[in-house]
Amino acid sequence: MENKSNSVLVGMSVFGAIFFIFGFATTFIITLSAPVMAVFDLSEFQAQLLTSAFFIAYPIMSVPTGWLVNRIGYKWTVSLGLILMAIGSLVFVPAAKLPSYPLFLFATFILAIGVVFLQVAANPYVTAIGPESSASSRLNLTQALNSIATMVAPWLIAIAVFKGLDLPSLATDSEKLNYGLQVAERIPFPFIVMAIIVIVVAVALFLIKLPTISVDTQSDEKRKSVYRYPHVLLGAFAIFCYVGAEVGNAGLMVNYLRTGSLGVSAEMASTYAAIYWGGAMVGRFFGSIMFSDMKEGIKKYVYIGLVFVLAFASATFVTEGNTTIGFIFLGVAVVNFIFMKIGNGKPARTLGIFALVAASLALITTLTTGQVALWTVVSIGLFNSIMFPNIFALAVKDLKGSELGSASGIVNALIIGGAIIPPLMGSIADNYSYTYAYIVPAICYLYIFFFAVKGSKIRVA
Repeated sequence: MENKSNSVLVGMSVFGAIFFIFGFATTFIITLSAPVMAVFDLSEFQAQLLTSAFFIAYPIMSVPTGWLVNRIGYKWTVSLGLILMAIGSLVFVPAAKLPSYPLFLFATFILAIGVVFLQVAANPYVTAIGPESSASSRLNLTQALNSIATMVAPWLIAIAVFKGLDLPSLATDSEKLNYGLQVAERIPFPFIVMAIIVIVVAVALFLIKLPTISVDTQSDEKRKSVYRYPHVLLGAFAIFCYVGAEVGNAGLMVNYLRTGSLGVSAEMASTYAAIYWGGAMVGRFFGSIMFSDMKEGIKKYVYIGLVFVLAFASATFVTEGNTTIGFIFLGVAVVNFIFMKIGNGKPARTLGIFALVAASLALITTLTTGQVALWTVVSIGLFNSIMFPNIFALAVKDLKGSELGSASGIVNALIIGGAIIPPLMGSIADNYSYTYAYIVPAICYLYIFFFAVKGSKIRVA
């Protein structure tokens, strides 16, 4: 029993690091749309094509990657993903030096293929490595580690790219050009660091013995039986809506906060984007506790208290000691936990509650301005938190062996929502206003509510 527990711990530790890596890469690309917009003087729609170049890799590569997992196993699939991420990261260096927007898009696509390899392998591995009853808890824990990275990425952009730079609202063409060139000079360094880190992790992965998850070699006919389960397909579309809404919110946030009645600096707007992603981190740590088999008692509430401390500390840290923002974020975290308690540790019920709250926050963002709109859009991150792990766990529930790998490929293919919804929101922002763009994620969250209450029920077509 002890050997099995240690084996699970090793597997969770390694894949926790993998979740951190692809979380950082994904959020860095999403937040990079604002610097790229400055470098190439793009419209919001054009800037969001960078996000599209990333997420278009999912429908192209997810199902083949699910097949690859069944053929060569989780460890080799992850290793190949890390190598591709390193290659893509290094291509960003000449893309920024030239600078060339097509080369930016190409580098993004290569990096994204590596991330797809990691994500398609990582989610079912974490689901299958332990008891099914606590699968949602394990996914929330690894997604929380993913979310630490998603909070670090926009903060790093604020520090490494935007710090000390600002563009006047009525800038001349020469000022815009100079600003863009300064931003371009600062972009390569984070990608060089990312390439070094993923290469180190790839080497370490070769040296570690991971617990084996069986992937049986069934016939193609039997493997296609996964399409008989409506909850897999409905869950895949829920992932489409979730990723599109989450990425669209974040992709537009920096420029939204810089315009209109808010008018904050690019550096501060990137900091608020970091808090948005930090909300997902906090909520997922809550989820890993509430969806676990941990009994009610002092130990459980000590862990919950530590998450509250993390909420305050993280928001205070990224705002360079602004305790007012730290306390506001802590208050939102308390509200988030109350709704988590109402969910009572049930993944579908909690998902439905969070989807309704997120839809309401998106609509309030559309209908209000100023500080109210700022905090409603930032607070959506807390309620996004448990959506991906819970949707995924509900979508692959009761599946085993190659069906699990195949279902993971299908679900991850619909992450293409991150390629479609952000440009749609960008087009609305260009032609109407940023506030109206947030109607789109509200609609997405309403579908997720439907999946939680009805679509996730297991049946065979």
